[in-house]
Amino acid sequence: MAEAISLTRHILQQQRLHAQATGEFSAIMAQIALAGKMIARDLSHAGLIDILGSTGEVNVQGEEVQKLDQKANETFVKVFEYSPVVKTLISEEMEEPVTIAHAERTGKYALFFDPLDGSSNIDVNAPLGSIFSIHRLDEREVSTPQAALLKRGSEQVAAGYLLYGASTVLVYTCGDGVHQFTLDPGIGEFLLSATKLQMPARGKIYSTNEGNRQKWLEPVQRFVNYLQETDAATGRPYSSRYTGCLVADVHRILLKGGLYLYPGEVKKPEGKLRLMYEAAPLSFVVEQAGGLGSTGVERINTIQPKAPHQRVPLVIGSRDDVTLLEQFMKGAV
Repeated sequence: MAEAISLTRHILQQQRLHAQATGEFSAIMAQIALAGKMIARDLSHAGLIDILGSTGEVNVQGEEVQKLDQKANETFVKVFEYSPVVKTLISEEMEEPVTIAHAERTGKYALFFDPLDGSSNIDVNAPLGSIFSIHRLDEREVSTPQAALLKRGSEQVAAGYLLYGASTVLVYTCGDGVHQFTLDPGIGEFLLSATKLQMPARGKIYSTNEGNRQKWLEPVQRFVNYLQETDAATGRPYSSRYTGCLVADVHRILLKGGLYLYPGEVKKPEGKLRLMYEAAPLSFVVEQAGGLGSTGVERINTIQPKAPHQRVPLVIGSRDDVTLLEQFMKGAV
């Protein structure tokens, strides 16, 4: 039987490889894992307690807030309430960043997160996820506190996601490969289930909301038409897979190859997904596994953010597939 390696043990082992490590990252990951366990527990009881349906409120994104959205956000905030190292929390569900009073002087990090991705799946018991991104703060180099938060994706200390499905999975990278852990509910621990994940350079799957096809730019429509054509030499047609949960769809692409796209539209060229707590962290993960994250015209993690809730188009997945879409966008195909 293979040796069981817990998330805590794995991170401590990785920490020993870096002489400059202080243990701060280990503490942050332990708290993220705790939040994931608590959210997974709530989801397993969602139909039995009053946390299904809408709160009747609208968040900063202009989207209806589900009770579980709110509960998951509260869970992340509560878990980091007494963190001495995370100073600032930035969430999809909060208009303004939250400063952790306990870490106002000692905190060196900002945590960006989408507490519960895939809200439309809540009431039908379909996959959901959480996304996180960790940045190191250095307020001496900037003019305002908000400017300290607006860092490129290439500056992330770590990023990853939790996927709540048939099992609860935690995937993360800190720039030295992608590691996957699966929650063993019997012992309440995330155990290592895959390490140094690598995705194929090209896949056979695409994932997108085709109900928006008529809103897309013409090159994107041509690209999806291309994927649906039959051509044995290039492995077409691709299969279409779409769950309505960004985390679930990207996780499939990470393991199987292919690409996920939520492109900009003619009337909404900025796209829908948020740069700093959706596109950038997922791009960091995928690129560490050999893939690519792009807007269709530029690499996601080279973009200088202008606001914490900034939106971008997203094309993410196998390097060759994403590069081909970029060629369509340039008119080269």
